[in-house]
Amino acid sequence: MPHFFGYALWLIWQIILATWVVTWDVLTGSKKVDPCVVHYPLRVTTPGYLTAFSASITITPGTLSLSFIDDTHLAVHAVHGSNPQEVLADLAHMEEKLAPHIRGIKHDLDQAPVFYPAPTPGEHH
Repeated sequence: MPHFFGYALWLIWQIILATWVVTWDVLTGSKKVDPCVVHYPLRVTTPGYLTAFSASITITPGTLSLSFIDDTHLAVHAVHGSNPQEVLADLAHMEEKLAPHIRGIKHDLDQAPVFYPAPTPGEHH
């Protein structure tokens, strides 16, 4: 239970930081909005962790969980996606914060499917 509270505090801080970045970009007309979609290779496998991870991504401004793919990947849209590998690394960090026991599990982020720029509505890959 103590880990849950630590993760919740960390996530709240991430939400605050992301809210500031997205708000600043909107107010200043920033050109940093450069979306991508990544298929993040999951290391968590239980329904509870999958739900918590997906929800954590979606409630963080600038990111959105799109769908689970074959129970092995999670499609994620990132508004600030000019560096898709950085997006994948940030997702890996979040997943490890949520479930520290997965830190030693290998996953090839450099092999993850990346769609940059993000597909537009109606465009299929």
